[in-house]
This record gives sequence, C-alpha cells and structure tokens, in this order.
Amino acid sequence: MDMNKAFFLKKQDEAPNWLVIDAKEQILGRLAAQVASILRGKNSSRFTPHSDAGDYVIIINAKDIKLTGNKWTDKLYDWYSGYIGGYKTAAARDLHKKHPTRLIELAVKRMLPKTKLGKTMFKKLRVYEGNTHPHKAQVAHSA
Repeated sequence: MDMNKAFFLKKQDEAPNWLVIDAKEQILGRLAAQVASILRGKNSSRFTPHSDAGDYVIIINAKDIKLTGNKWTDKLYDWYSGYIGGYKTAAARDLHKKHPTRLIELAVKRMLPKTKLGKTMFKKLRVYEGNTHPHKAQVAHSA
C-alpha cells in the first residue's frame, strides 16, 4: 500500500469474523462498550468510519449479567407506544426477569451510531440467555 493514499474499505473486501463473548459475571456497561466497538470494527486495522467493517458478535449467558450499585432497582427503562397513556417504565430488574437479553441489546444499540449504518451493525449482534447458541458452524474462536 502506498503511504500517500488513504485506506478505504470496499464492500468486496469485508471479511467479518464471528466472536463469542460470555457475559457471565460481567458488568453491563463495560461489556456493551466492548461489543459496540467490535460491531463498529474499531478493534481491527481495517476500520473505516463510513463502512461496516465490524465482526459478528454472539453473547451467551445474558441472564448472568451484573449491574453495579443500586442499578437493578434505580435504573429505569422507558418507552412510548404512540397512543394516549402509552408511556411505560420498568426497572432494570423487572425488564431482566421478563426479557433477559433485552438489557444487553438496549445498552449496545444505544452505543452505536443512530443511522442506517448503525442499524446494520446492530443486526450483527446475537444475544442468548443460556450458554448454547445455534451458530456453531460460523464461529472460529471465542473471546
């Protein structure tokens, strides 16, 4: 590669890997930051901000995630359905009991760019409650 030329990743040069990350006893925010960086492609030398250079990430054991301090009760997640009286809130513990994977998905999604590119990056994330996943054929190694 010539030193006077900038590197831009082309669509045909993308070669994403599959990584498995175990979320058991990991802190939610630190895990989400690490995963968002991998999905974005910032951990590789072929990172280009305007293209999807990230890898696929599989997170297992989402039910065993850890939150520090009083976040299980104090951290609130809210959403609005669009209808009158459709504003709802739930504590992290309640949301985790109903949907164990949702906390990780929301944390990672909110760390990615809020663009079309961010949506395609988020589609490369797979989160599973237990320690098994159906992507054995794609995974080469674990992180």
